[in-house]
Amino acid sequence: MRLQTKLMAGIFVLVLLIGLGFEATFKEMMEDNLKESKGHQALAIAKAVANMPEIQKAFLLPQPSTVIQPIAEQIRKQVDAEFIVVGNRQEIRYSHPNAKRIGKKMMGGDNKAVFKGKAIISESVGTLGPSLRGKAPILNDKNEVIGVVSVGFLQIDIQKEIKRLQGKIFLYTSLLLVGGLVAAILISFNIKKAIFGLEPREIAWMYQEKHAILESIHEGIIAIDADGDITVVNETAHKILGVPNDILLRGKPIEDVIKHTHLLQVVQTGLAEYDREFLIEGEVFVVNRIPIFDKRQQVIGAVASLRKKSELSKITQELSNVKAYAEGLRAQTHEYSNKLYTLLGLIQLGSNQEAIDFISKEVNVTQGFLHFITQEIGDPILAGFILGKVSLAHEMRIEFEIDPDSSFVDIPRSINRDSIVTIVGNLINNAFDAVKENIDREKKVTLFLTDLGRDLIIEVEDNGNGISTGNEERIFQRGFSTKGGQSNAGIGLSLVQESLEGLDGYLTLSSEEGVGTVFTVVIPKKEGL
Repeated sequence: MRLQTKLMAGIFVLVLLIGLGFEATFKEMMEDNLKESKGHQALAIAKAVANMPEIQKAFLLPQPSTVIQPIAEQIRKQVDAEFIVVGNRQEIRYSHPNAKRIGKKMMGGDNKAVFKGKAIISESVGTLGPSLRGKAPILNDKNEVIGVVSVGFLQIDIQKEIKRLQGKIFLYTSLLLVGGLVAAILISFNIKKAIFGLEPREIAWMYQEKHAILESIHEGIIAIDADGDITVVNETAHKILGVPNDILLRGKPIEDVIKHTHLLQVVQTGLAEYDREFLIEGEVFVVNRIPIFDKRQQVIGAVASLRKKSELSKITQELSNVKAYAEGLRAQTHEYSNKLYTLLGLIQLGSNQEAIDFISKEVNVTQGFLHFITQEIGDPILAGFILGKVSLAHEMRIEFEIDPDSSFVDIPRSINRDSIVTIVGNLINNAFDAVKENIDREKKVTLFLTDLGRDLIIEVEDNGNGISTGNEERIFQRGFSTKGGQSNAGIGLSLVQESLEGLDGYLTLSSEEGVGTVFTVVIPKKEGL
């Protein structure tokens, strides 16, 4: 059974039970109240009649009924009672709605207490049928009981009144049930709409799915509502905040858990914030803060994702290395395609000897260079990377030299090779960009690597235009560039700095405008680690 049907059926059954209970309870209360009211009314009338001087004096007459009957009948009609019977101590009637029964004995057998001076309410069966009676004693001047007044309402009349009121109750109950059914339909539709038409099992599955997704990602996720109370926090966020998983953070104000998150500002402004740096326990995190909107586009909360800046830097480094590899392979392919076209042309011209000499020259140069790289650059990734840069330089018509005194074999295992590639690659790319601006003079870049001593030294020199005064510090800031708005500019040297921080190294530069720039990197080997 669908949720909407269950809600409608459940609410209707609940209203039905309430209506039936209301009807039964009200009927019982109404019946009791009506009997009690009629009983007290009958008793009050009986007392009033018993205290009338005319009634008391009539008992001294030879024919009391001649006085009492007219008075009793007049009062009976006025109060709409079924009967008013006045009798003496012998229970002989002096009045009755049926005049033929005057002079006969009263029926019911409930006068004993009255003759003792008590006024009572009783239910008994008389000549007119079952009735509810009020009885009061008639006293003489000596305060002696000389008679009794009995005022009654028939039970059948009371039942008619109850049935008449019960009809109204049934009408009201029916209206209540109809209203309950309408309310059930409206409530079920509103609830269905509020939960986007989902069934409980689907909501439970989505909750489990969301929990699994939150726990599977490596970023810390924290969400708050419009009041700033935490609604979602995953396991990674617990670790970032240093809070054990068994401590419940949901429901706590965000500012009590972590200060200055700016999530409340996002809720207030409705503006997202991307790639903002945030310090937690001395460690830098990159944070994205996004507002949460409802279907009316009103902000109902905000969510933040946190990730260590060092992890993002590592990914950026790896992407930079991949890009550099791809550029190197493309350059090599292009260079060797040109050489193959040259050989094809020499062969077609019949210049076989020139073709042989060209091949021999290329083989000797290539083998010599490969031998140098293989012997002096111990890491194959770095060696292949430099070869790719050599081919790229040829394509860009840049004279790229590797100092023949270079040696880079003694690299401790504790030093990350990817970081070395990132440093060398970005320094070479920066030098290539610098010399591309040379128009009237040669474009030259020199790489020097050495592992002698206690440090690894990397030196990249170019004969570009140099760095203008005042920009020596700014060039290491992420986003700053002198390349005139090129895509991805202003990142390379900042990556070099971040890599050096992880290696406890440092970088120096020497630049002269119009002459060129020399970047020198020093990385301690950390012997004994």
